[in-house]
Amino acid sequence: MFHIGDKVVYPAHGVGLIQAIEEKEVSGYKQSFYILRLLGNEMTIMVPIASAERNGLRGLIRACDVPKVLEILKRNDVVICPNWNRRFKDNLERIKTGSLYAVAEVMRILVLLQKERNLSFGEKKMLENVRQLLVMEICHAVGADKEEVKLLIEEAIANA
Repeated sequence: MFHIGDKVVYPAHGVGLIQAIEEKEVSGYKQSFYILRLLGNEMTIMVPIASAERNGLRGLIRACDVPKVLEILKRNDVVICPNWNRRFKDNLERIKTGSLYAVAEVMRILVLLQKERNLSFGEKKMLENVRQLLVMEICHAVGADKEEVKLLIEEAIANA
C-alpha cells in the first residue's frame, strides 16, 4: 500500500506522485483510488487501490538497481524478430509489464534495430517513449538531473 506523497511508477505512463487517496462511487460500488499526478506531463489519473498491483503500479527502482538497467542497455546479444508487427506487439507487452528492466530491453532492441535499418513511425514513437520512461524513473530514483541521466543512457547505448 502506498501513501500520499509517495512516488510510484504506472506502466507505460511513468513516474507519478500520489496526491490523494479518495473513495468514489463507481457503478454503484464504493472504491478507494490513488490519485496520481504524472510527473512527466502533469496528467492526473485515478488507480483503483484494489487492482493497483495487478495493473502494475509499483514503487521506484532503488538507486542500487540502476547499474543493472544500464547493463541491459549495453548488451548486444539480442534476437530481433523480423516481423515488425509481431515485434511491435512483443515490445508493447514488455512495456505494459511496468518493469524498468523490460523497458530497458525494449530500448536496447529498438536501438540495435535502428542501427540496421530505419524504424517504422510506431517504433520511433515507442523508442522515444521508452527513453522518456527510463530517464524519468532513473532521475527520481537517484535524484539526478535529466541531462545527466540522458547522457548516462546514451553512453550505455553507444556501447551496444
